[in-house]
Amino acid sequence: MQNVTDRTSNPFGLRPPFDRSDPGDRAAVFGYGDANADFHVVGDYPGVHGGETTGVPFTETEDGLGIQAVFRELGFASGPQDGPVLENCFWSYVHMCALPAGRSPTDEEYADLERFFDAELRAINAHILLPVGARATDHVLREYTTQRRRFDLDMASLHARDIRGRGFMVVPIQEPVEWVDGDRDAIVSKLEAVLASDYRQTKGVATTVG
Repeated sequence: MQNVTDRTSNPFGLRPPFDRSDPGDRAAVFGYGDANADFHVVGDYPGVHGGETTGVPFTETEDGLGIQAVFRELGFASGPQDGPVLENCFWSYVHMCALPAGRSPTDEEYADLERFFDAELRAINAHILLPVGARATDHVLREYTTQRRRFDLDMASLHARDIRGRGFMVVPIQEPVEWVDGDRDAIVSKLEAVLASDYRQTKGVATTVG
């Protein structure tokens, strides 16, 4: 099924349940990009991966721009850094709402927004999920695969690894600020290999690792 929308930001009109942002910041950083994308990049929250002033995921912060640079290299993103044009790619956060500077979401705040993220993820219905960082990876593996219990949440070992889920392929990405030699090349090479494969066959197929 194809989504019919010309909206790049918040294509499904989600309304966050609270606004705790600092003055001048966006109340929320909504999902952004191609609503019919095969690749869905999942970040943590705006304070880590950016967008509190631009309103666009994976902008402003070092981690956010590191992720954006990879997807530019692969041809998914073009145009302005603070408002890129995305093709076949959608970016969103597990916790979309902005918070006061320096404060991370509580477990309760993550839980409050889980239904919004889940609704958007299922509406996009991508083939490849790319969670960035430990929190997003934990959530995606726990909710969209049966594999979470098989893995320690060691992002260095999970980075650029493909894990089959319930109709999805999951490829975790370590935070760019934690990359060491070879980590950037590893995720670029992995995604090049996925693009060269018949990755659409992963959709709707019950597969397991091992």
